[in-house]
Amino acid sequence: MRLSFTKMQGCANDYIYLDCRASGVPADIAALARQLSARRVSVGADGIICICAAAAGADAAMRMFNADGSEGKMCGNGIRCVAEWLYTHDSACAKDSLRIDTASGQKLLRRAGEGRWQVEMGRYSPMAADLPAVHMGPGPLVGVPLAAAGRVWTVSCISVGNPHCVVPAEDVDSLDLAAIGPAFEGHENFPERVNTEFVQQLGPACLKMRVWERGSGETWACGTGACAAVSAFTELGRVPAGADVRVLLRGGELTIRVLPGRELLMTGDAVTVYEGTAQVTAQVNGTESRGSV
Repeated sequence: MRLSFTKMQGCANDYIYLDCRASGVPADIAALARQLSARRVSVGADGIICICAAAAGADAAMRMFNADGSEGKMCGNGIRCVAEWLYTHDSACAKDSLRIDTASGQKLLRRAGEGRWQVEMGRYSPMAADLPAVHMGPGPLVGVPLAAAGRVWTVSCISVGNPHCVVPAEDVDSLDLAAIGPAFEGHENFPERVNTEFVQQLGPACLKMRVWERGSGETWACGTGACAAVSAFTELGRVPAGADVRVLLRGGELTIRVLPGRELLMTGDAVTVYEGTAQVTAQVNGTESRGSV
């Protein structure tokens, strides 16, 4: 089977985008995500994002699958790329605002310039039931202790439609995320696993962040993670609510603003890397698919 795709990245958070609006999501999507996301031996990406037909009231829907084949609810960098793909590939979507359905609700996006989109990310929550988190009390889970990777950390747990654990750090570059990231991701307090952001404050409205994403490991950026980081630092009183906060990531920069009612705005880039096709073999009887690009 030949599979047409578009490789796109937002803040170097790169995904393989499939137009599934007419065909539907491939039945073997988990196997495809594992195969095509493998770097150096395939296309290479943080996962696959399927652009799907939407219900009334939206321009499209998105489903995202991590590099390990697991499905996530939302990807902030990915949804900007979905908007850019629709804007450039579908004349009906060549407009300054788009509505895209996700597993964490419908998001409104506004074009903010060439290859840039602003996303209304919805409301964040620090309550345990919304992550979910257990053994930590009902919340708000802001500035609470968590034992992981051989020490006790002070963390803030934030849901932005998907679960995050934000960890303030004095020097994020010195951290060995490959060693400590899995201890957070698979921690017993997070029954659905958790994304973990290690965040260093550089100024009154500037944060530096590294992220360990559930299902993908360390990635160069995470849009929902940047939202969670700013939300946590706002709850801690370390950045001002209502201000544009710069979040510096390995892959670039995002701008996050916390609005009244814990609503979030995120602005960043959406870039097409290339378009291509991959020759893939569907998963059969539990045997992993093979293919070439």
